[in-house]
Amino acid sequence: MADTSFDVIIIGSGPGGYVTAIRAAQLGFSTAIVEREYLGGICLNWGCIPTKALLRSAEIFHYLQHAKDYGLTAEKVGYDGAAVVKRSRAVAKRLNDGVGFLMKKNKVAVIWGEAAIDSPGRITVKAGRSEPPKGALGVGSYQAKHIIIATGARPRVLPGLESDKKLVWTYFEAMAPDRMPKSLLVVGSGAIGIEFASFYRSFGAEVTVVEVLPQILPVEDAEISGFARKQFEKQGIKIFTGAKVTRLDKKGDSVAATVDDGKGGTQTLTVERVISAVGVTGNIENLGLEKVGVKTERGAVVVDPLSRTNVPGIYAIGDVAGPPLLAHKAEHEGVICVEAIKGLKPHPMDRRLIPGCTYCSPQIASVGLTEAAAKEQKLDIRVGRFPFVGNGKAIALGEDQGLVKVIFDKKTGALLGAHMVGAEVTELIQGYVVAMNLETTEEELMHTVFPHPTLSEMMKEAVLDAYGRVLNI
Repeated sequence: MADTSFDVIIIGSGPGGYVTAIRAAQLGFSTAIVEREYLGGICLNWGCIPTKALLRSAEIFHYLQHAKDYGLTAEKVGYDGAAVVKRSRAVAKRLNDGVGFLMKKNKVAVIWGEAAIDSPGRITVKAGRSEPPKGALGVGSYQAKHIIIATGARPRVLPGLESDKKLVWTYFEAMAPDRMPKSLLVVGSGAIGIEFASFYRSFGAEVTVVEVLPQILPVEDAEISGFARKQFEKQGIKIFTGAKVTRLDKKGDSVAATVDDGKGGTQTLTVERVISAVGVTGNIENLGLEKVGVKTERGAVVVDPLSRTNVPGIYAIGDVAGPPLLAHKAEHEGVICVEAIKGLKPHPMDRRLIPGCTYCSPQIASVGLTEAAAKEQKLDIRVGRFPFVGNGKAIALGEDQGLVKVIFDKKTGALLGAHMVGAEVTELIQGYVVAMNLETTEEELMHTVFPHPTLSEMMKEAVLDAYGRVLNI
């Protein structure tokens, strides 16, 4: 008879859940993970990873179209939309299989189905939404001293913008279209909306973005957001900020969208498809949280810095535990959670030091305070900037449009925030993240030798600029 009792049970196998399961197993806990649909959760199957595969295809297509800029010839450049999607799905499948392998390697039991908490220490699992992988446990009652909720999030739905999976899409449908639309309206300009706007524009769609807030990419530094907007508009993306979609009228194979421009005027846009990208909301329903008394607030489980809920033995990590809704936050949160359960006394997560990345073209990446946030906190700051146009590697790459911006505390020399827009900044940002975690000062950064020629040299130049010592501009 299969084991029904474990030290730790994790509900949800997304990046937060499966990484937590691995760390729990490493710490000697008998561990099980519950999944109702696909190992790896939304991120690996319908989010972070497959979207990056789509964007990679778009990037290569862009370079092929501009081959002459590099002294090259590429004739009859085209694309096969179905093949682009097929490659993305294959990447997701590979990683899905990889999670299964990691569970077996670490001797984590996989329970297939939908879990609900009956009481602290006990869950009931009902049938899942898909066929279970070989060797998975099934429906039944399971016990664990520690239950960790890692159920992630789903697309937020606004009245009138509900997906019909044909004309109005969420990211699920946008990731696997039956054909590439010739025109597209994206409602919402966060990371998801902008990434899809960038992807479809790269393949020739007429793209319009509508954002209710005053700037696109609302969580980013205003200067970086403004720079990115100009680049998107140069690419032909139409952007409305301070505006909202008030009505969608569906036709046979198109949608007429009424847009309130926020200035007293309205206009109607007719597009083939609409993507609703107005955020996500945590999966807190049907878990039995009310039954056992777990506190929730604003659609998220309330937790302390070690991911403990108000009910002993029940924890929550990742999107379901509130913002920022990022896979890497979920992973690290889960590791902290199980290490605390083990008694290792880990440092609680400092959410100021969680980087954010948007993989459009140009890329955007950031960590820490924006300039506006620093000023709101009445901090005395120094701000440094360095443009890509002053960097040799960027010019050689043909990627000379971008900006690196840093914010320092004038009194202590502490790096408060870093913000970037341009080629490969999602890879560069981690240098600043490490610096902030190590509490590095401006003096230490200025004495660090960066290799030449690299894009990373701009990181040092921006620091030098904050202190009036910039060299190459």
